[in-house]
Amino acid sequence: MLPQAGHHSRSYVPRLRAVTHFRIAEAARLLGVSDDTVRRWTDGGALPVEADSSGRKVIAGADLAAFARAQAHATPDPSGVGRSARNRFVGLVTDIQSDKVMSQVEIQCGPHRVVSLMSTEAVHELSLEVGSLAVAVVKATHIIVETPGGTA
Repeated sequence: MLPQAGHHSRSYVPRLRAVTHFRIAEAARLLGVSDDTVRRWTDGGALPVEADSSGRKVIAGADLAAFARAQAHATPDPSGVGRSARNRFVGLVTDIQSDKVMSQVEIQCGPHRVVSLMSTEAVHELSLEVGSLAVAVVKATHIIVETPGGTA
């Protein structure tokens, strides 16, 4: 007997993932600091730490995420303009490639490189040049999220 459409011949059992934990060095890379800085935070109680089954110090992913969010300090938006978009990245223009009609503008916003395609006319109207202070405002209808190792 063939399985009906939409039904599998075998039972589907979802994989249960263990709670994500990060070793000190992994946490340091994710936070952009040294291993010693993470150790100081864990030793001081600012960042919860536990031991894994091998006795190594690890940090629960949820604790690391909460800590990263608490530590994140956005550069204040100097434009003074109110807008509905919440994703604003303040930075410096690092490169502009222009032709007669279109321009590619690169802005370094902290550790993030933001690239914008705009008309060359807009580049001139905004007086953009390498070294200019700029705010990249991202208003996207689609965001793709990926996980390392191709697991979903």
